[in-house]
Amino acid sequence: MAAERLFDRAVWVRVRGCGCEERRLNIRVNIELLSISNPVHKKDLAVRLTDDTDPFFLYNLVISEEDFQSLKSQQGLLVDFSAFPQKFIDLLQQCIQEQNKDIPRFLLQLVSSAPALDHTPVSLNVVETNPFKHLTHLSLKFLPGTDAEIKKFLANCLKCLKEDKTILEERLKKTEEDLTRQLSYTQQSLSEKSRELDKLKNEWTSYTTALSSKHSQELTSEKERALQAQTQYQQQHEQQKKELENLHQKSIQQLQNRLSELEVINKDLTERRYKGDSTVRELKAKLSGLEDECQRAKQEVLSLRRENTTLDAECHEKEKLINQLQTRVAVLEQEIKDKDQLVTRTKEVLDATQEQKVILEESTEEKQRHMEKLETTIKSLSAELLKANEIIKKLQGDLKTLMGKLKLKNTVTIQQEKLLAEKEEKLKKEQRESQEMGQSLRMKEQEVCKLQEQLESTIQKLEESKQLLKTNENVITWLNRQLSEAQMAKKLDTPASAHAGGRAAGSPLGMPDRPSFHSSGISHPISPLYAFQNFLEPTHSKTGNSQCPVPKASILTFLSLSLQVQLNSQLSKLSRCSDAHTVPAAAHTANKENGEQLGLESKYFKKKDDSIPLRGLSQNTLNSEYLRPYLPTKAQPSPKAAATPASAYFPG
Repeated sequence: MAAERLFDRAVWVRVRGCGCEERRLNIRVNIELLSISNPVHKKDLAVRLTDDTDPFFLYNLVISEEDFQSLKSQQGLLVDFSAFPQKFIDLLQQCIQEQNKDIPRFLLQLVSSAPALDHTPVSLNVVETNPFKHLTHLSLKFLPGTDAEIKKFLANCLKCLKEDKTILEERLKKTEEDLTRQLSYTQQSLSEKSRELDKLKNEWTSYTTALSSKHSQELTSEKERALQAQTQYQQQHEQQKKELENLHQKSIQQLQNRLSELEVINKDLTERRYKGDSTVRELKAKLSGLEDECQRAKQEVLSLRRENTTLDAECHEKEKLINQLQTRVAVLEQEIKDKDQLVTRTKEVLDATQEQKVILEESTEEKQRHMEKLETTIKSLSAELLKANEIIKKLQGDLKTLMGKLKLKNTVTIQQEKLLAEKEEKLKKEQRESQEMGQSLRMKEQEVCKLQEQLESTIQKLEESKQLLKTNENVITWLNRQLSEAQMAKKLDTPASAHAGGRAAGSPLGMPDRPSFHSSGISHPISPLYAFQNFLEPTHSKTGNSQCPVPKASILTFLSLSLQVQLNSQLSKLSRCSDAHTVPAAAHTANKENGEQLGLESKYFKKKDDSIPLRGLSQNTLNSEYLRPYLPTKAQPSPKAAATPASAYFPG
């Protein structure tokens, strides 16, 4: 294991304990990079805190690459493990530069949960102070050294001290040897120099005596010369003095002029200085305001992120709602298919509903197309919402990159606000469109409910038509029964039957006693009521009696024929009316489990002025004096047939 020392210096640290006053300690910070190659090559960062005055003060921290990843995610660091030691050393250097100031910008805090640093974990915080708050750039948790670690640390310190001691002893020996050599050399040189000094002293005494004699002679001659030169110099001095006084006055005037000019320049410079101070203050105020705006922009970005999360949740809920609506549409389509099958069954009962079913199926297909269009629009809306989410994520990435660029923060924040405003408008538009789609879906549901109500009404009308058919069938059966009874009476009374057969053969109409007709009904070229009246009038005119000689069997056959002809004509009119009137396709969505059936509307059973009555002969014809002798006197209609005129006279 190789250790590379990166930093080893003493730093002033502020120690804060629980319930204690803050104090300062001079703590040595040692940073080493440990590289381990066995079994796997990896690097660890070891940080140690010690006190030079207290040998038992020891706190250790070892950060591996895995620990650094968790530290990076917890504290939001932007550097890698390779660049982290240098950044940490740069922060410590800034703390060392600011530690001698009264209000340092960067400082180190050692925070402990206990009142004193007594073998408890501590946190080393690198704090930056500003007028607004204290910003913690980095917080590292240190563990106190165990007894073994303290012993190991003290052993290392002792080893280092011994190594230093041996190095100093070696240096001391070398210096002593050098000094002894220099001393012996200086003593020899001193003895030689003392001898030379004695010689020089003797020479100097002889030389000084000779010089003193020479100088005395020269001095006398020089005094004379000096007196002469003094007189000359005095004269020259007076002349130079006058010239210098003139020059001095001129220079004084020039300096005074220069002084006035400098005073004017000094005033201008002082004014500029005051103006510069004022501009500096304004710029400082603007800078503080811009910093506040930057913090506000950060808060707004956080709020926008929260709003983005809420919008994502709302979009998720709307997608769930759209899925529910799609499932509901699928259920409705399944019900429509079921109702189509039910329509096919009712088609076997009434042929008129076949064309109605085709129209209903076409309308259902149109509705399905419309629903598919709605689904495509909903999918396009969801795709646009996803695009909006991707755009917001891109904007968040742009914000992270732009926060790093402090020089362009003002312009970037303004552009970001504009972009966020545009995105909010887009999101509002998407919400409005989704609300409109929800309203359109509600309208479609209301239309489906209305169509279900119409379907129920048609089912009720179909049931009424079925009851009407039953009553008509009862009338036909009763007529057949009467015919059979009349024929049995004929067979029993042979002479009467022969007389009645001759009379029937001689009748102008020439109708047989037992006319054959199909159970399904026949079509007649003329009105049966008109034929019946023509049949009764000649006989009545011939006899003049109230009782017609025509047999009851022939009357009953005419009544049955007329009823069947009227039923066939009414069914053909109903089929024509069903061609003219279309029912919406959504009527197929009635509830199959409730046993509902399709039916015709009540307008098909309304009586028209130009139509033949559906439910039998008219009441005036039945109440006429021609038919009274031939109708049964004790007729008790059933409750269902009481509403119809034919069932009132021909109970089943």
